[in-house]
Amino acid sequence: MSKPFDMELFLAGVLTGSHATRQRHLRQARIIQAEIAERWQRETPWGWQRKHIVWFIKHHLAGRSGATRYYYLLTVQLLVRRLERSWVFNCQKRI
Repeated sequence: MSKPFDMELFLAGVLTGSHATRQRHLRQARIIQAEIAERWQRETPWGWQRKHIVWFIKHHLAGRSGATRYYYLLTVQLLVRRLERSWVFNCQKRI
């Protein structure tokens, strides 16, 4: 029996800001993790590829407000920084 992945511990080194901000990032990171795990069976961020996050941004955030997309992208940036990757996401909504 293995322990469930602890997103709080994973992001501990890169989380900054107020308590509310840290909680928002944790909540959003858990949502991202759950969606990717359900779609691709990748339980931890260590197994993610750039395409997994792009899929999340395109499909899960489609139709969401600009503010929601912005806050999720901030969380994605934290995840990428923690993974020590150089992935860049250009997610401006096209009008």
